[in-house]
Amino acid sequence: MASNLTSLIEAAESGGAQASEALFAALYRELRGLARRELARVGPGAALGVTSLLHEAYLDIAAREGMAFPDRARFFTYAARVMRGLVIDALRRRQARKRGGEFEITSIDGKEVGEEAASGQTEEMERLGTALDELAELEPELAHVVDLKFFCGFTFAEIAALRGVTERTVQRHWDKARIYLRRTLAAELPE
Repeated sequence: MASNLTSLIEAAESGGAQASEALFAALYRELRGLARRELARVGPGAALGVTSLLHEAYLDIAAREGMAFPDRARFFTYAARVMRGLVIDALRRRQARKRGGEFEITSIDGKEVGEEAASGQTEEMERLGTALDELAELEPELAHVVDLKFFCGFTFAEIAALRGVTERTVQRHWDKARIYLRRTLAAELPE
């Protein structure tokens, strides 16, 4: 199956529309699971369904130009980033709708119920996305492990097999990335 996926990825990279569709069909179940995990991470605030997130991600991936996916791991990493961006955009749109217009429904204390939690969730996702982008610039391999582990849901063994390294190397990269992200996100928190 892996060699078949590799050949589909290569064919899709060379511009074959049918190959892109075949690749998407072959990976549909895994991509659907990725979309489900991404939405579960943010809860119901994203106002997106699994299928709509998956299809929007497909449209984004199909429309891209000039990016190469030499293997399955890089494809899933990119898909996870696209989905994360779509979820953040959906959270932003939801926040904009809540704050816009002249008519507001408020509670007794003057705040819409759930507004603070949704606002914090959007900000948290944006901060995480920014921190991951910074990590990708500094240490691309660490960011790649985070994408595969956290966003794609792969195990250390699966990541090691995909990347051709030992499981212990993947665990060390994961630990380093977590330390970097924890420090970066903690430094950004208002006091």
